[in-house]
Amino acid sequence: MTMLPNSDMFYSDRDFNNKTILITGGAGFIGSNLAFYFQENYPDSQIVIFDCFRSEKLFNNGNLQSFGHYKNLIDFTGTIICGNINNKNDLSLLNDYKFDYIFHQAAISDTRVNDQEIIIKTNVNSFYDLLEIAKNDHAVLVYASSAATYGSTPSPQTVGKENPENPYGYSKYVMDQIACQYSKENPDMTIVGLRFFNVYGPREYYKAKTSSMVIQLGHQILDGNAPRLFKGSDQMFRDFIYIDDVLQANIKACNPKQNGTYNVGTGTSRSFQDIADILQNELGTDLGTEYFPNPYDGYQMHTQADISNSQVNLNFEPKISLEKGINSYIPEIKRLHGEDIS
Repeated sequence: MTMLPNSDMFYSDRDFNNKTILITGGAGFIGSNLAFYFQENYPDSQIVIFDCFRSEKLFNNGNLQSFGHYKNLIDFTGTIICGNINNKNDLSLLNDYKFDYIFHQAAISDTRVNDQEIIIKTNVNSFYDLLEIAKNDHAVLVYASSAATYGSTPSPQTVGKENPENPYGYSKYVMDQIACQYSKENPDMTIVGLRFFNVYGPREYYKAKTSSMVIQLGHQILDGNAPRLFKGSDQMFRDFIYIDDVLQANIKACNPKQNGTYNVGTGTSRSFQDIADILQNELGTDLGTEYFPNPYDGYQMHTQADISNSQVNLNFEPKISLEKGINSYIPEIKRLHGEDIS
């Protein structure tokens, strides 16, 4: 049974039933949550997931090249296509469909990857292909940008004041410029980019080392160890946003007052120490905190999204505090504790 239209889970008055929805990167964290959002709330929608899924290939930093995982899609009943967005033959498999909505989540999202060629090919070149599919199908296109476009600019981070400091952030910045130009050339299209800040919540576990500090610290505590943080973590702030509010932003982006790139955060900064303390409170432990030197140069000390334009043009209103988000996440953190991440 679906929820009534006035349910809080219905973030838009648009009816996605009987619509065909493409989610690239649909076996990943945000993509799989989108897939289940539509499946559970709009059972007559046709959902198509396009994802290359996890392989054993690693980047030079030792992290996986792909985080898509079949376990994120257990109980998903839509269509799954295994393909790489860099491969024209794989993309041609999408020609059998006419999409109404495209949620483009597929990307190399590891900020510590310095292979510029593969990042630009994957994140930028493929974006042109997705834009062409959206244009040909007259589809709404909502794509994942990133707060990494801001680099170490001072808070609050504001659209129009970017300074990317790694290849990933630069690739997303370029995507935003492409989307802006494409919107000007195709004024009848709906194209919206969402700059996600620090997202956490269910189905992120298979991102392994790049998953949020919430689940990493949670599992350290469940192992009986004090959570490990950089020295000075009480002065390291991030705009942490729970996955449900990210879903809200994606859905509301389908009907913007105007095309553009929008921040998706809470507009409130919290410290890494706050996460450790909230987790210990929720898990009933008192293990203290273990501190170690920060090994990274140029580490970003403070992020806080300026969401004023998101509020005006998307009607986006984050609802979930860090305390509430972690409380909701605890059962999943416990369930996954000790599970093989491969």
